[in-house]
Parts: sequence; structure tokens; C-alpha cells
Amino acid sequence: MNPNDVIPGYRSDEIITSESTRASRLKWVIVVDSDLPPGRLANAVACVAASTGDAIAGMLGPQCPDASGYLHPGLPWAGCTVLGASAERLANTRARAVAAEGVWVGDMPLHAQVTRVHDDYEAELARTAPGDLQSLALSIVGPRDTVDRIVKKLRLL
Repeated sequence: MNPNDVIPGYRSDEIITSESTRASRLKWVIVVDSDLPPGRLANAVACVAASTGDAIAGMLGPQCPDASGYLHPGLPWAGCTVLGASAERLANTRARAVAAEGVWVGDMPLHAQVTRVHDDYEAELARTAPGDLQSLALSIVGPRDTVDRIVKKLRLL
């Protein structure tokens, strides 16, 4: 599915912050190349998480005050699981997720970490055939059972 197609999201009546994350209709997972050095791994996860929070309606819960009244930013109320995979397994997972109906896929291609100018990243991405794309991390959001099938047997980080 192209992210520009139908994007899953939550209707306001589905956002029930008093229930377990497992009660949510949608599941969100991030799959990252577990062979990346720690800094690059953390960067890839943070970047796909940021794009997901922006793309998926209702993903973030409300701001929450602490005892002093300081407001902490809203976090994903339905949770997010971070999984690791080899580069090959990550590529296979991306292919299955992109082909699945009702699933949104955001990714961080290698080009995003090796360029310092966003326009250069865009130009390099435009020249890269989908089969040659090396993703470092994926963000997958979709129906719980579909996402579970896509990431089956991947390990929790």
C-alpha cells in the first residue's frame, strides 16, 4: 500500500485510554535492522516514530500533567512494539507489509542516514528502484491480526 492511499487512523470514539493497548483495533510496530550500531539504530527508530505520529490520526494521546502541573507531551496511547530483524528479513517484512491491505508503512531508507541535505536524500530516493531500497527501519500500522502475521517470529528488542 502506498502511504498516499487510504491511511489507517483512529476515530475519536475509538480512542479509549483507559483500556489495555491490546484492545486497540490497530497495531503499531517498528522493525529495525538489529545489526545497526546503537546510535544509528536509535536514530532510525526515532525518525520512523516521528513520521508515524504525524501520519496516523489519533495515534497520540493527550498531554498529561504531572503533580506540579507541568504538561508532558502526548504519547502513543495504543502502544508501540519495537522489533529487530536482519537486513534481509527487514526487506522481506517491508515487502509483505506494503502488499497488505489496510496497512500503512513508513520507512527510513539508508539514504536518509548518509545524506545531510534533505533535497539530496529526495533526489537519491527518486533514483532508487524499490527492489534496491535498503530500509533501516519500518513503521507498520494496520489491523492487529494483519500486522501480527506480517511480523510473526520477529524478536522484541
